[in-house]
Amino acid sequence: MARDYIRTVTDMERYFYGAGNAMGYSYSGSELLKADSPMMSTTAGTYQAIYGRKVWSQLNQEFNAFSILPKRPWERSGWRVITERPDASVGGGVAENATLPDTSKPTFQHIAAKPKTVVHTFDMSETAMFLADKDDGLGDIRSVLKEEMGKHHAESINLMLCKDAGTVAGNNFESLDRVTGNDGGASGGLTSMETGSAAADHCGASDLDIYSVDRSANSWSNAAVNCGSDSAVANQRTLSLDHLDSIFQTTWTQGGNPKVILTGYDTLMRLQQLLQSQQRFMEEKRITPTYNGVKGVPGVEAGFIVATYNGVPIIPSKDVGKGGPLNADGLSKMYFLDTDYMYFSTAIPTQYFESGIETGDPFAINRLGQEGMYRSMGELWTTFFRGHGSIRDLK
Repeated sequence: MARDYIRTVTDMERYFYGAGNAMGYSYSGSELLKADSPMMSTTAGTYQAIYGRKVWSQLNQEFNAFSILPKRPWERSGWRVITERPDASVGGGVAENATLPDTSKPTFQHIAAKPKTVVHTFDMSETAMFLADKDDGLGDIRSVLKEEMGKHHAESINLMLCKDAGTVAGNNFESLDRVTGNDGGASGGLTSMETGSAAADHCGASDLDIYSVDRSANSWSNAAVNCGSDSAVANQRTLSLDHLDSIFQTTWTQGGNPKVILTGYDTLMRLQQLLQSQQRFMEEKRITPTYNGVKGVPGVEAGFIVATYNGVPIIPSKDVGKGGPLNADGLSKMYFLDTDYMYFSTAIPTQYFESGIETGDPFAINRLGQEGMYRSMGELWTTFFRGHGSIRDLK
């Protein structure tokens, strides 16, 4: 398959990993590839599809920040975001033989981003590999490191997506906290985060600017936020259902419709306690992660059972942050994501490369050892900021 003909994530998997089941662990010999030829014990600088695909499947199949996001192949470095919905007062019923109403359309703005590459490398000496099979060692140290570093690569990507808004992405993938932020201007409040240089500010003056967009000057780029006046402990709030309802109401009013809620285990437990105290119980739904985001599944044996609120599945993750710089001991934040308008644009799915003495090419690394590398390339995108929301500053 030529790369120009990649249209779906499944096409991308076939191009990078070879034949086999999408998002599965059934591999054939044809999946152990270099660039365009079978991998042999004497092949230098080998590209091993089996390990890259295993980590890619792990990222997509386990419940975490990455798996709940739809995946789409990277098609271009710029995209249009909806800045204004069509005028609801224009159009409608037409009288007999009357002229047609004025036209109406949504307003768009073009923004751009480049794909980012996340890399994790490791190495081992020839002596370490030899002794690993002796003296009660680790055994096959190459396989052990491949597995552990693959897990580390996946966990690191999830941590990037859950970084606090005050941590500017730089070369890392953008975070959900930044995408779902709101910089309404110089003064923060219950619907706008406090930005500036004070210790209690949620983040720096321009930290919420994203995809080269100045959010303080472009209200269309601000998500729905429910927060304290700043991140000081004194301004933390006790979680209430009003907080959740306010986000749903705002996103619905603005034209969004959250499909999934991401939060920490602590906030999920507190929400369950809150509902039980009101003699209410959280409904449950059986779902599974897919390339198109979290989807409900029929039957009693497939998928995972999760709690819901307003029918929206709540996915807990250990990586979701607690809040701003001064409330590290509070409850984890909550992200309300409309995955119709948020996805991970994938330039290259996870790949694994290896070179060195064990693959017949010590000259490539200029020593008697072995080096491995995991690489993923893409970026978190949204095409409608106001369809998402977040709750922060909870105790």
